[in-house]
Amino acid sequence: MKYVLILGDGMADEPVKQLGDKTPLQVADKENIDSLARIGEVGLVKTIPDGLAPGSDTANLSVLGYDPQKYYTGRSPLEALSIGADMESNDVSFRCNLVTLSEDGSYEDKTIIDHSSDEITTEEADELIKYLEKYLGNDTIKFYTGTSYRHAIIWHKGSIDVNLTPPHDILEKNIKKYLPKGTNSDKIKQMMVLSNELLKNHPINIRRKEKGLRPANSIWIWGEGTKPTLKSFRDKYNKKGAMISAVDLLKGIAIAAEMKNIEVEGVTGNINTNFEGKAKAAIDALKSGQDFVYVHMEAPDECGHRGEIDNKVKSIELIDSKVVKYIKEELDKLEEDYKIMILPDHPTPLAIRTHTNKAVPYLIYDSSRKIESNVKYDEESCKTTGNVFMKGYELMDYFLK
Repeated sequence: MKYVLILGDGMADEPVKQLGDKTPLQVADKENIDSLARIGEVGLVKTIPDGLAPGSDTANLSVLGYDPQKYYTGRSPLEALSIGADMESNDVSFRCNLVTLSEDGSYEDKTIIDHSSDEITTEEADELIKYLEKYLGNDTIKFYTGTSYRHAIIWHKGSIDVNLTPPHDILEKNIKKYLPKGTNSDKIKQMMVLSNELLKNHPINIRRKEKGLRPANSIWIWGEGTKPTLKSFRDKYNKKGAMISAVDLLKGIAIAAEMKNIEVEGVTGNINTNFEGKAKAAIDALKSGQDFVYVHMEAPDECGHRGEIDNKVKSIELIDSKVVKYIKEELDKLEEDYKIMILPDHPTPLAIRTHTNKAVPYLIYDSSRKIESNVKYDEESCKTTGNVFMKGYELMDYFLK
């Protein structure tokens, strides 16, 4: 038996007025996903336990079968693993976004315009992060380049007794009441303020503004945590697992779970990614001996954060036509039973442009056991079946049994 998990990050949503009070999943042309839903099992799964923040970190741990309340030590350490940051047991890791802040007034009076600086290129970001390391780094603080706007800071013997806010949760809001609070928070805030002074007139940002692009004129520090320890996926499930993602967070989870990370050329973490390449890589991995492949697509989540209604619908349609269709057709040729699971990790509603902890729809198709469910795959249809997993991490056990 082969297993493929196709995850559309942030794919679930709430009814959108501009879509006739329907969700993107309800209006998207996704004939391949819906055809699997009609002969598969669908239902709802609550991936984020009550009391935990609705992040992609906790949600994807849950989807992969790891109880976040037991294994979660923070978001940034998982990303730090992926980008090769050196981390000791008494170190603290932070996510370091390159963001766009409004340009007028004092730092506290600024508004956060974009959590991704118009999805700055990794090449541009690398130069900016190295520039910040030169002026803000020291024996205690180290900056590490990640991908696009997503980077890491390692603070040797740092403190996690801080209250930090994800930048995508406060888009278009004044930042004053969301600045760092708690032990040593003054040091974190100082780095953010100094980064603005260093970056606002950097040649890269001057060129970006000349091109009509938003400047990466500040860092935003969040996602604190300590070094994670996960039981290996193979020991947990007796299956060889692989991860395909453009996102450092997912790659870091895979490293912590001792899964194979598969790199695909042209993947970006947004709607302009190499969907076909991810699908082909998944099939190649299964043919090469992997039992389970986790295919992660960030595009719906990014569209949700950016409030891009049409693009969120389009991203779902691209996943359907370029990933699901290919994987299903190729699996049919293998002459071996297989299962496909499709779900988001969490909702990213367009109306609020950030994550929520509501249950999300799941779909499981088993080539050896077709079910006449006769429903489409969306939030409302999946609710009607009565299938519910209130502990999200139990869904993987069910899928792989």
